Amino acid sequence: MKILIDADGCPVVDLTIKIGKEYNLDVIIVKNYAHEIEDNYATVVTVDLSPDSADYYIVNKSEKNDIVITQDYGLAAMALSKGAVCINQNGLIISSENIDQLLTRRHFNQELRRKHKVYSKIKKRDSQADIQFEKNLKLLIQKLI
Repeated sequence: MKILIDADGCPVVDLTIKIGKEYNLDVIIVKNYAHEIEDNYATVVTVDLSPDSADYYIVNKSEKNDIVITQDYGLAAMALSKGAVCINQNGLIISSENIDQLLTRRHFNQELRRKHKVYSKIKKRDSQADIQFEKNLKLLIQKLI
């Protein structure tokens, strides 16, 4: 089991590394050239700037019972099909039971933005999101060990 992080814009990279160390798990950070991330524990993989380079890398490297951290539901759907387990930066566990609903909502919101220029305000991230993420990531790890 390893943890793969879709790191472009991910606010929980450091927290994930800390948890990965606690459980002695390999942590792979996948980022594009526009982001600077270095760590002595985790493996940092840099991909090109194409829109889905990090996603394809993660899907190609993920295996059954790996944990993928992403806020991209398309990537989550592909990783789930390979037997990986997914969680987003707020601690939402993405599973085969909720991925269809999440993808449908993503599509609906994209249509609203494209057709009607309707944009929702994204709430500022708070410390509670980190607490929920840490709790659920540890639960996933314990369940998979």
